[in-house]
Amino acid sequence: MDYITYLRSMVGKNKVLMPVCGALIFDDQKRILLQHRADTHSWGIPGGFMELDENVEETARRETYEETGIELGKLDFYGIYSGKDFHKTFPNGDQAALVQILFTCRDFKGKANSIDEETLDARFFPLDQLPAPMLEKHQRFINDYIEYPSGPVIG
Repeated sequence: MDYITYLRSMVGKNKVLMPVCGALIFDDQKRILLQHRADTHSWGIPGGFMELDENVEETARRETYEETGIELGKLDFYGIYSGKDFHKTFPNGDQAALVQILFTCRDFKGKANSIDEETLDARFFPLDQLPAPMLEKHQRFINDYIEYPSGPVIG
């Protein structure tokens, strides 16, 4: 049983704090890696929920690999986002107050090719030619990066 399933077995659909980790991944042409998500049919950065006993970097690495097939190398802390803007109710009614931790990465191996139940597509885009629709919060992360590329951002 994964941590979220275990937690939900105790608290039901009540709001819980949930750490989420992801990465703004750039290739040598300064394009950003985006994932076309199967659940929302929107584009966003790779990332997901932390599991027990993981640190934040391990979560960002695991989620990126699961969703895109890319293995991340060196990660640099970029920012952390939390608060009422990051409360979410999932389609099944589960409620969460997300704490989003982001890294930047320019050091990776592999090609974006993970197409599965979570990912419809994964590829690099120039920052001025992002696909639509984008997840609203992920667009905010990218906009913040464009404005404050060296970070850190606390939002």
